[in-house]
Amino acid sequence: MTESMITIAGGREKSIHRQHPWIFSGAIDRIEGDPAPGAIVTVVSKSGSFLARGYWNAKSQIQVRLLTWHDEPIDAPWWRRIIARAVDARKHDLEAHRGGERHEGYRLINAENDYLPGLLVDCYGGWLVLQALTLHIDQHKKALAQMVVDTLSERGITIRGVYERSDVDVRRKEGLREQVGLLWGDAPPELIELGGDRVRHFVDVRRGHKTGAYLDQKRNHQSLANVMGGLDDEDNAALLNLFSYTGRFGLGTRARVVNVDASRDALELGEKNYTASGVPEDRADFIQADVFEFLRDQAEARATYDVAILDPPKFAHNKQQIDRAARGYKDINLNTLRLIRPGGYLMTFSCSGAISRDLFQKIVFGALEDSRRQAQIVAHLSAGDDHPVALTFPEGEYLKGLLLRVY
Repeated sequence: MTESMITIAGGREKSIHRQHPWIFSGAIDRIEGDPAPGAIVTVVSKSGSFLARGYWNAKSQIQVRLLTWHDEPIDAPWWRRIIARAVDARKHDLEAHRGGERHEGYRLINAENDYLPGLLVDCYGGWLVLQALTLHIDQHKKALAQMVVDTLSERGITIRGVYERSDVDVRRKEGLREQVGLLWGDAPPELIELGGDRVRHFVDVRRGHKTGAYLDQKRNHQSLANVMGGLDDEDNAALLNLFSYTGRFGLGTRARVVNVDASRDALELGEKNYTASGVPEDRADFIQADVFEFLRDQAEARATYDVAILDPPKFAHNKQQIDRAARGYKDINLNTLRLIRPGGYLMTFSCSGAISRDLFQKIVFGALEDSRRQAQIVAHLSAGDDHPVALTFPEGEYLKGLLLRVY
């Protein structure tokens, strides 16, 4: 069957030449042929010259997601090659996994950032968790899951099953409903145990946030460990972990940890994680509360902490929500800054893609100004190496953070 042609309007080719993977409906001049939903299409300029090749969805505002900027077929060998490239980029994670170490989990395929739009794959021990975010990926998810399993097998890693967690809002923009369930092999257990000798924790890949854990924060867990180890007296330090989920940030420290989250289920799993890691009951609190209200109460009570972690959920889902999100970020940062003892630290994050790194820093500066405190930026924080960002796709950098020393 002949591929359909998508002709780009004059003057709209620049982003394609720059290898940005999205083509919006407004950039399309005409469509030749009648591409089926999810079909591979060839993208050409107004003069008819080849530009790129990708997959089509008329129901989406992003009507073409580009896969290649070379005039090559998008066939099974192509998919296997690009999947293998993404997998091989996780060399250190693969080595730890292959060596039999109980690792922390890692991302194998990071969608557009690995030049595989719409496909996310995370690895937890012997199981993969796959998210199909777009129509074409949804149509081929079983074949793609098999390819990933085969690729890992060729590298000495045995996968027991692939579980789907396509329960994300973005699928609605593709005309898709949420789907959860087993895609391949054996179903995962209720909880998968990860970690090493000192830190052990359980992940619920069936019902947990995202694909079960916040794998994008692995590097920052180590950054926090470095901060805590540099304190004069870590054993007597107080660590406040806000929007704590299952409390992973506080695991591994000798400090007394206060975990605060709105989800009772997450906190109960957190308690299980701390027990498995050998943390005495009197060294960790798990408080179910609205974080905004908790912070105001703590400020009124003049509570203080040596270190605070502020890792809220996404406040801005699009550009229209930026102003409201900025107010929310400022509020929680302001009230958290008021709780930090002089010389203490605040590790603060935004995972809202619509909030740029520059804007986030300005928001935190505004909170600092109102708090009448002083602070130094010790480090700019981001996701780890298993969450690369394609240089041509700046939207892929959603997680940004600051490590501040507060006076």
